[in-house]
Amino acid sequence: MIREYGLIGYPLSHSFSQKYFTEKFHRDGIHDAIFHAFPIPTIDYLPHLIEEHPLLKGFAITIPYKREVMQFLDTKTEAVEKMQACNCVSIRHGKLHGYNTDVYGFEQSFIRYLKPHHTKALILGTGGASSAVAFVLDHLHIDYRYVSRHRDVDRHILGYADISENMLSLYTVIINCTPLGTYPKVDEAPEIPYQLLTEKHYLFDLVYNPPKTKFLSLGEKQGAAVQNGYDMLILQAEENWKLWNEE
Repeated sequence: MIREYGLIGYPLSHSFSQKYFTEKFHRDGIHDAIFHAFPIPTIDYLPHLIEEHPLLKGFAITIPYKREVMQFLDTKTEAVEKMQACNCVSIRHGKLHGYNTDVYGFEQSFIRYLKPHHTKALILGTGGASSAVAFVLDHLHIDYRYVSRHRDVDRHILGYADISENMLSLYTVIINCTPLGTYPKVDEAPEIPYQLLTEKHYLFDLVYNPPKTKFLSLGEKQGAAVQNGYDMLILQAEENWKLWNEE
């Protein structure tokens, strides 16, 4: 019997997960599994999708449904509850069990270039992925501030115009959790003052396509350490696979 797995999001014009798992199944000789990309235009379609695919054992979640999927979960980990964001669901005995493997993938990838002076971070974006990043930074005892296009004083969210030279001298880690710069819109980048970056800065981009976004390129020109989201995605995908195959 074929086991089905998938990814939900919208749009899904280029799915890392589908390519990765299709190649994994071929490489590892897994002949009874198939991976689908499910570009559903609204999260309300999820129950119908599950009904239409009775052999579905699990699915990953990407933009824009990491928060919206929460309402459909039967169980969730403590981390998912705290973050209010889920990127991995395992279906067992008709129940949806929610996990967040962004946490594992991001932390393992992020710490490789972390230096002792990287004690404060700016998180660009406030979507579901940013919750996992904040969770990891809390765990690593790194102070952080959110930055968004929409400044929100009540929620302590900065606007891009608030990023000053003094702030960047303290906040030497900058993590892009927005889709800006993703192919094909490769000329886009978060509006930060790149000219103020130095070799003390560390820029991490959750985007993996292209491998070096404009955000990373501009940081690298200033001597900053840079890292894209590719390794994070591989680590996260393998963690998803483990969870989907637990009894």
